[in-house]
Amino acid sequence: MLYVPGCNRHYLERARTLHADSVILDLGDPILVECKEESRANVVEFVNQGGYGAREVVVRVNDLDSPWGSDDIKAIAQTKADAILFPNIESKEDVDLALNELDQAGGGDLPIMVMIESPIAVLNAKEIASASDRIACIVMATSDLISQLHARVTPERSAVLTSLSLVILAARAYGKAVVDGIASDFKNMHAFEYACRLGRDMGFDGKSLVHPVQIAYCNDAYTPKVTEVEYAIEIIKSLKAANESGKGTVVVNDRLVEHHNVRAAERLLKLHEMILELEAKYE
Repeated sequence: MLYVPGCNRHYLERARTLHADSVILDLGDPILVECKEESRANVVEFVNQGGYGAREVVVRVNDLDSPWGSDDIKAIAQTKADAILFPNIESKEDVDLALNELDQAGGGDLPIMVMIESPIAVLNAKEIASASDRIACIVMATSDLISQLHARVTPERSAVLTSLSLVILAARAYGKAVVDGIASDFKNMHAFEYACRLGRDMGFDGKSLVHPVQIAYCNDAYTPKVTEVEYAIEIIKSLKAANESGKGTVVVNDRLVEHHNVRAAERLLKLHEMILELEAKYE
């Protein structure tokens, strides 16, 4: 998920050509106060024009209690955006308030995404994830979280591992997608690649990005490799054959395979097919 500043028309145009699965057209904190109104107008124009192809188009609005939040929602609710991303969600009450504002603006059918960026939000992750079926995705704001934890950024991400795990647990418990936070140092690609693979291994569905140079590294980390696809196919075939012969488990490549492994393999194959479909549309 690539953040694209709404104040920059060149970036909004360029996002239509990048190999990102999702673009977040941003009206939020990174936008200067004097550019807020212009950014909103730009984003409404570009979203309604379309041209983003198969990419998911998400708009991040300003905080609901800011001078711009309500006007952002009223404007975006009438566009062709795929979802609205609400920042600083810390409770079920925050989710209810966001949905109420969106419904009143005419966006009653629009999915939402929510950002978790504070210690209290992490502790309330279960409450937030279960707040509404309209929550399509939970997005981590790790930079904000690290600041509020009074922690430091390290390659191992040790300061936020517990927080990340708690949010992943809540997302999985309630069937929500969950996306890792940004890496603001977009020149240290070694650290970024490690962060992508760590997030993938923890269970994230993807990662939010701040620069196009990060896209290829992120896509590589989250795209199933040929060997993984082949292994998934073998798992499904082998356990099916074992079941037909009266066995409940089977060993594949020296690993015990059970039914939960088949479900994971089926998910990987579905992900593989979706990525192939997206890549074909980029060409």
